[in-house]
Amino acid sequence: MIKLRDYQERAIANIFREWEEVQSTLLVHPTGVGKTTIFTEVVWNKQPERALVLAHREELIFQAKRRIEDQTGLEVATEMAEEIASTNEFLRAPVVVATVQTLISGFGGHRRMHKFNPHEFGLLIIDEGHHSTAASYRKIIDHFSQNHDLKILGVTATPDRHDEEALGQIFDTVADVYEIRNAIKDGWLVPIDQQMVSIDGLDYSQVRTTAGDLNGKDLAIVMESEKNLQGVCGSTLDIIRDRRTIVFTSSVKHAEMACNIFNRHRTNMAEWVCGWTPKEERRLAMKKFHSGDTQVLCNVGIVSEGVDVPAAEVCVMARPTKSRALYAQMAGRILRPIAEVDKFNTPVHRRLAIQNSVKPAALVVDFVGNSGRHRLISAADILGGNFSEESVELAIRKARAAGRAVRIDEILEEAEAIRRKEEKRLRDIAEARKQRLTAAVRYKKKFIDPFRAFNLEPARERAWDVGKVLTPKQRALLLRQGINCDEMPYHQARQVLNQLFHRWKNKLATVRQCNALRKFGYDPTDMTMKQASQFLDALAKNRWKKLTPEQEKQIYAVRGSPDSEANQE
Repeated sequence: MIKLRDYQERAIANIFREWEEVQSTLLVHPTGVGKTTIFTEVVWNKQPERALVLAHREELIFQAKRRIEDQTGLEVATEMAEEIASTNEFLRAPVVVATVQTLISGFGGHRRMHKFNPHEFGLLIIDEGHHSTAASYRKIIDHFSQNHDLKILGVTATPDRHDEEALGQIFDTVADVYEIRNAIKDGWLVPIDQQMVSIDGLDYSQVRTTAGDLNGKDLAIVMESEKNLQGVCGSTLDIIRDRRTIVFTSSVKHAEMACNIFNRHRTNMAEWVCGWTPKEERRLAMKKFHSGDTQVLCNVGIVSEGVDVPAAEVCVMARPTKSRALYAQMAGRILRPIAEVDKFNTPVHRRLAIQNSVKPAALVVDFVGNSGRHRLISAADILGGNFSEESVELAIRKARAAGRAVRIDEILEEAEAIRRKEEKRLRDIAEARKQRLTAAVRYKKKFIDPFRAFNLEPARERAWDVGKVLTPKQRALLLRQGINCDEMPYHQARQVLNQLFHRWKNKLATVRQCNALRKFGYDPTDMTMKQASQFLDALAKNRWKKLTPEQEKQIYAVRGSPDSEANQE
């Protein structure tokens, strides 16, 4: 078994905790941080129950099969096209991987999925779970859910608002959310540089919207025009230099035309693939891109899911989109680091390793034109996380005005700092007004603010959380900790619950300890329960006055400074 990263251990614990109360739950982690590793570990921990892994593409199926076999040693059977998983009681494998298209093939009660007895499977994993809202997936889910003891796990990267609403109808809860920006700050993904290139005459304003995104045929007409094509390819050549690049195109014709332009610049510089490319040709093209024999890979929707190319440094969005989920999938192809970050135990050291590697950052290139009424997605949107819409819009405007590659998360943080400063100014004005008012003194029970205690940024509400409420058990747990969950929206209450479980598991300072220590100016975020207890005991002996530096040193001498591990590494 491989050594799991801290967020992977947290996610697995959260998944099994959710299954104690519900049948299905969702894992939302960005591309490149090991979702396959997580669900493989879940498969292993659910043994001896039989598992089915469901995906919609051959590449994802083979990736899951290899990972499960390598990571667990379990036998994995494939149900796809001519490959058939045995249903014989003595020959059947403990894990089956299958494509949706294969299982749904057939008619009525004689579809291929009906060969499997649902009561033999205790676990259903849906890779790229944002597809699970489709009717084909629902049929398969309904078939295997005839086993009421079945547990379902969906895994997906960052979905957009529309996908969130739909996924909330499929999955009972969301077990864990890990934002791209957090993975970058933790040193598991490389930082994103954004470059926005203005192309004269590029006009998306007349492109229709279909199913929430730009209409494919309309967009292809715009992107295939000779002037726009030359502008996009010429700018790309100026920007990428010798860096490995993935170009996402709007159509098969667009991919072929762009590839031809690149190859006129330098022979065999580029190749193109699409869903109709014969499997062997596609595999060969991917192999050449992996090895570096091909510098530029033009593709139509093939490399957006389930393809790992850590050496790729540039993502060219020659296919604009209104979908945050799709943009995150495409940009995610270039966010894996080349540096061996698993050798390091702290975010600081991982970020330094990335900074000093041959791939210190990833570059995402967008082409700016007249977007009309369309709100097109950019890198600022997928890094937005808990940032306000105002901060995201300000960051986008700054990136456009820069005319060069900019570190987008830094611009976002600057924009958010400006917004918070203005909010604080307005709050101070309102507070000053309140101070001038005379109010009757009322008794009010004191509750702990867990966000202040844990130094947590309140999460933004996701569409799958709308209308949901805590279970009586969850509510009682929060109240026992002195947290007033009745004045807290569901998504923030769940965020606090996850933080509580994380801290209990790792023996970190409790919410009450953190709350008390913050009143004296200490940051207990990384303190253990024992360290926090020692500080509080010392404060009590000191008649609840802040400790002197000498007194603090005495405590650190017993357990070691919170920074000592990082300094020694």
